Amino acid sequence: MVTLTSSLGTTWIEYNLLPRLTTKAHTPDAVSLKTPLVKYTVGEKPELCLNIPFTSAAMQAVTGYEMGISLAREGGLGFVNCSQPIEAEADNVQRVKDFKAGFVLSKANLAPGNTLENVLNLTEKTGYSTIPITADGRNGSELLGIITKNDFWRGYDAPDTPVDRLMTPFSSLAYGLEGITISEANAILRKHKKSCIPIVDSQDEKRLKYLVFKKDRDHHKEFPLELIDGNKRLLVGAAINSKDFRERVPAVLEAGADVLVVDTSDGYSEYVADALGWVKANYPDVKIGAGNVVEQEGFRYLAEHGADFVKVGIGGGSICSTQEVKGIGRGQVSAVMDVVAARDRYCNEKGIYIPVCSDGGLMQDSHITMALAFGADFVMMGRYFARFEESPTEKKLIEGIGLAKPYWGEATDRAKNWQRYHLGGKEGLSFEEGIDGWVPYAGQLSEGVRKSLAVMRSTMCNLGCLTIDELHRNAIVERRSPASITEGKPHDIMMNRDNLWKYSQMSWGA
Repeated sequence: MVTLTSSLGTTWIEYNLLPRLTTKAHTPDAVSLKTPLVKYTVGEKPELCLNIPFTSAAMQAVTGYEMGISLAREGGLGFVNCSQPIEAEADNVQRVKDFKAGFVLSKANLAPGNTLENVLNLTEKTGYSTIPITADGRNGSELLGIITKNDFWRGYDAPDTPVDRLMTPFSSLAYGLEGITISEANAILRKHKKSCIPIVDSQDEKRLKYLVFKKDRDHHKEFPLELIDGNKRLLVGAAINSKDFRERVPAVLEAGADVLVVDTSDGYSEYVADALGWVKANYPDVKIGAGNVVEQEGFRYLAEHGADFVKVGIGGGSICSTQEVKGIGRGQVSAVMDVVAARDRYCNEKGIYIPVCSDGGLMQDSHITMALAFGADFVMMGRYFARFEESPTEKKLIEGIGLAKPYWGEATDRAKNWQRYHLGGKEGLSFEEGIDGWVPYAGQLSEGVRKSLAVMRSTMCNLGCLTIDELHRNAIVERRSPASITEGKPHDIMMNRDNLWKYSQMSWGA
């Protein structure tokens, strides 16, 4: 006989946050959105924290290296998708780790056998005017010199002039050694009145590692919350699946991944437990989360198999059709509440706090704060990040939408993500659990994320909370009637075109 729960599945739009006393101390600049990423013993500090409670979904249309870099610079974390060959995922992870705040990995190098014509062609193609000349034309090899527009005269120097006759040789360069801070690099720039200096591994080997530009000094100050490791490298996550994890995990860890996540649609599974157990047995110090689950038993199962954080949500994503196709899933508020209750019970029993990630169902900025108020420690978003320039897809002008970017689910035919399933072979399952569509283009990630954070900080001040922990303890929410939901939106007014567009953007351009 079927078991029928007494609860009614609900989601974010059905609730409102009730205001509390806002004191003079409750100002947006005093709000801290720092939150634990991985489990920790109560009374101790987590090994990994987020500076903002945002992570990007491990999806083909969402997270590559550019998303990883940009989100980490804002204080969040990108999970590079595993729906790609192992070598490709490792390369994306490596690219994030190779990017240091203010330290630029050169993307335009030449070897000494090249000519001025090669320099001009490379500059036109990339837009870069500073071209390092290395022994083999790649990063990591001996730096022989640098050529810029100041080293030659167009129309005077012949196009076939070898670059090593025009470049400024290494012996005449101001440079820094690997391991210096951005402040120390800026001091070298000022002392030698240079616009750029190379960073090399040592005075003897002179292997090129990075470039530091004068123009990046102020740019660096724009990212006070950037998420970095002990070596001042950006943090990045990597997804693994339950099929090839024995081969994928060593590769992404070698590339520098700071945290892993077992990426599956249903985390309450022995396949996920096997992956968790193997990682913990072979890499006991590696942090790894898992999901997705929607009830207490699922949380407990993953916690007991070593998960360092647990993702919550099945079928709530904007491109997910699991609840329609399979009839499996749960309203996201109900799912988060149930899992949070299990987390708190586990914490009281074991003295270990396991962070909860709410994944899916978010439609606007207010829902992020709502998810945190219901007990989530951070959120994972797909559609939100797919809209930005930094997602791995190309924007296109679409009739009826305008400038847009493609967005598809990991359980669609387009994803060709057969390795995520334990049935179906290389052709995958014979049905889809997601859709393939478009999301309105939203520009640069930095601008969009900072707007969302401004809304969240202002909301938390209205709630009398300065931290996410206070939000967990003090937030009061109220269920809304259908009439109340209608009343809470603009109504009984004819909006002009500009206001109609602005209002549509409240739900991230949906």
